[in-house]
Amino acid sequence: MKKLIGLLVSAFFIVGLLSTNALADAAKGQKYYLKYMKNDSGMNGAKFAAQHTQAEWKALFDGKAEKFIAEYSAKFPTLDAFLKGDKFEKFMPDIRDFCIEFASDSGNVPSC
Repeated sequence: MKKLIGLLVSAFFIVGLLSTNALADAAKGQKYYLKYMKNDSGMNGAKFAAQHTQAEWKALFDGKAEKFIAEYSAKFPTLDAFLKGDKFEKFMPDIRDFCIEFASDSGNVPSC
C-alpha cells in the first residue's frame, strides 16, 4: 500500500512540474516583446499592450494569430519578418499572455 501511495504522489508531482513548464508566461512575453518587437514598433510595452482590451487581444491571437500578424504587419512593416518567422511562432503564447495581462481593461501596467 505504501508503494502505491508513493507512486501516486510521485506521479502527481512529476505531472505538476511538467504542466507548469508548458504554460505561457506574461513575464517571458514582456521580455520577448522588448527584445524582438519594441524597436520596430516604436512603443514601450505599456502602450503596446494597452492598444486593445483583453477580449480583443484574445480574438487577435485566436488560432495561429493570423489576425494579430495581419494587423501588426500592416501597422509596422518592419515587424513583418519577425511576425511571419519561426521565432514569433515559438514565442507567441508568451507574447499573447503579456498582451492580455496588460490590456487596456486589465488595470495592470508593465514595467517596461
